[in-house]
Amino acid sequence: MLKIFGIRNCDTMKKAMHFLEAQGLAYEFVDYRQAGVAAKHLPDWCARGDWQTLLNKRGLTWKKLSDAERDNLDAAKAMQLMAEYPTLIKRPVLDAGQRLLVGFSAQTYQQLADTCA
Repeated sequence: MLKIFGIRNCDTMKKAMHFLEAQGLAYEFVDYRQAGVAAKHLPDWCARGDWQTLLNKRGLTWKKLSDAERDNLDAAKAMQLMAEYPTLIKRPVLDAGQRLLVGFSAQTYQQLADTCA
């Protein structure tokens, strides 16, 4: 079963979940703001993907960080920040077992749906 991680009231999350539902794909939603969820999954997500793709530098949380927090970013520091501030994680994160999709793209989700059919 697919697992989609994010924040339920996010517009991008709504688009992704609507797409999955329209394709008839079952999924489990996991709010990664719940205690420990982000910290538990970040090592795996970074190993399977790229921490720079996971880190959302366009959101309000990023803008609220101090210069010291934003400076000298590497994988370890980024993972620490994302664990502390889960809203720094780009939404959605879709774990499809073999594949990990970060962000929503109808084309990429369609490719996944085609392989699940």
